[in-house]
Amino acid sequence: MNLSVAEGPGNTRVTAVVGSAAILAAAALAIAPQLLWGDSSGHDFDFHLVSWFDALNSWRHGIPYPHWTPSANFGAGEPRFVFYSPLTWMLGAALAAVLPWSVVPLVVTYVLLAGAGLATRALAREVLDDGAAAFAGCIAIFSGYPLFTAYERSAFAELAGGIWIPLVLLYGLRIGEGRASGMANGHSSFSRSIAPLAVAIAGAWLSNPTVGVMACYLLSGATIIEMISSRSWRPALGAAAGAGLGMGLSAFYLLPAAWEQRWVDIHMVMETPGQILENNWLFARHANPLLAYHDQVLHTVSTIAVVMIAAALGAAILCKIRCRLPGTRSWWSPLAIIPAAVLLLQFSFSRPLWNLLPKLRFLQFPWRWLLVVEVPIAIFAAAALWPRGKGLRQRAVVVLAGAAVFVGLTVCAGKYLYQWPYPEDTVPSMLGILQAGKGFYGMDEYQPIGGDISIVAINLPFGCLVSDPDVKLGKPNANGDMVWDASQLTCEATFAAAPDSSPEHQRMNGGSQQSGFLILRLLRFPLWQIHLNGRKIASYPSREDGLIVVPVPRGNLQVTADWTTSNDMILSRWISGFSVLLLLCICWFERRQWRARLS
Repeated sequence: MNLSVAEGPGNTRVTAVVGSAAILAAAALAIAPQLLWGDSSGHDFDFHLVSWFDALNSWRHGIPYPHWTPSANFGAGEPRFVFYSPLTWMLGAALAAVLPWSVVPLVVTYVLLAGAGLATRALAREVLDDGAAAFAGCIAIFSGYPLFTAYERSAFAELAGGIWIPLVLLYGLRIGEGRASGMANGHSSFSRSIAPLAVAIAGAWLSNPTVGVMACYLLSGATIIEMISSRSWRPALGAAAGAGLGMGLSAFYLLPAAWEQRWVDIHMVMETPGQILENNWLFARHANPLLAYHDQVLHTVSTIAVVMIAAALGAAILCKIRCRLPGTRSWWSPLAIIPAAVLLLQFSFSRPLWNLLPKLRFLQFPWRWLLVVEVPIAIFAAAALWPRGKGLRQRAVVVLAGAAVFVGLTVCAGKYLYQWPYPEDTVPSMLGILQAGKGFYGMDEYQPIGGDISIVAINLPFGCLVSDPDVKLGKPNANGDMVWDASQLTCEATFAAAPDSSPEHQRMNGGSQQSGFLILRLLRFPLWQIHLNGRKIASYPSREDGLIVVPVPRGNLQVTADWTTSNDMILSRWISGFSVLLLLCICWFERRQWRARLS
């Protein structure tokens, strides 16, 4: 059942446009503090900015899908793009290609918030009229967790999940009900939903692996509820087809990321004290002084969690009391269960589930599940508060009251969540560091097995000739960082990279008066193929800092380091290519079946 008011086609288009415009305006309001004060330098801000720098640089060198981040680890690089989902680092780089760097983070934030609102509106339109659905989209932007993610964390990849989670629910519920939006009669699972569900699942994985995990669990839960309600296996078949095809579409990223984890210390992402699951239960407190700031952030997000879950459940109860739940029970049941299930996952007694269910611990923080609460709080609140019928006065009151609440939440975000950047963390400062060739800190989870990137020295030359391959390069400065300079006399000769070098094809030419070992400012990774004077180097010594070491003779030296394509990457591209063809076939089939039903 659809509650859209019986307006003419022209009026329906007008209300749809007005609803979209309202959501775009709400997203602009949500970033108002950043428009006034500049970018909020949240926890992940530098990480994403560096990724955008290096992605754009790789594109300018003719590398359409880069794998190496050359400015990480102070120029030694890391295989970040192998393991980190590509959607947001490609989005940031694409915007930087046409916009000034100073506005790129702000535009990315705006696009992702607006996208989340529009996606929630699309889901809400299944059972609410255009006005209520637009109101739901605005509520989603200000539901709490999006503002925390945008301001406190600057976690752009996770912020993108706000777009895909509503779409996964939209097409998953359509498959479950076996019908298409706006149609009164039931249809089979092929109701133009499997193909878009696959795209939504692929988008979730390509935004962030944790979003992908949540999307798949969310789809599974909604499907189980529908199977119980309908006593049919059909929802499971449709959901499995969509999820499987979606993961096939994203295989070009997923398969190499999964297979090549054995070459890096990926588990570091879950082993630091602040990121251990057991240290992140609701309102947890710790005696360890190193976790003092962590506990402050945890208290903030715990408060947000309690408010969001209470609001979602309260709005659901109010909808039930006021008989504001149009459509089938199976449509609303998953939305009502989501906040209750997320609440249970915030407490330590749920730890057996975290340890038992595949990849659930990979989420690290129980409060990450607040991402999926954005949808029920928005739709239940809109259904409960939006006036029925055509009462313009009542709608105006709700709109004005909602706008006042949204302004208040924006003020709170600016006051309590906005992160003032240190001078070195502003976009101009980061650009200056990049242009000076100094590089940035790397990520522990991407360091090679047995390597320690914390001792990679700053200001290293591209090539350093030494007689001892284990020699320490650099001395600690006041901040504890290792810094190299020529006066330390640790390099018997130094070499620069050739001008024609690129992020994944490094060149060096020079000469040596003696044999020895050439330490390259390049973190070791099995996909680097090293040639010395045209001869492939099959093996080389390991260093504690993880840099590549090449034994060299006396005389002329021509060293090349070229990124190679592994078999898993080739296989993954074939899988994704086949999945694209399969997606097109399913689109054709669903479209044909849909037309047949309408005729």
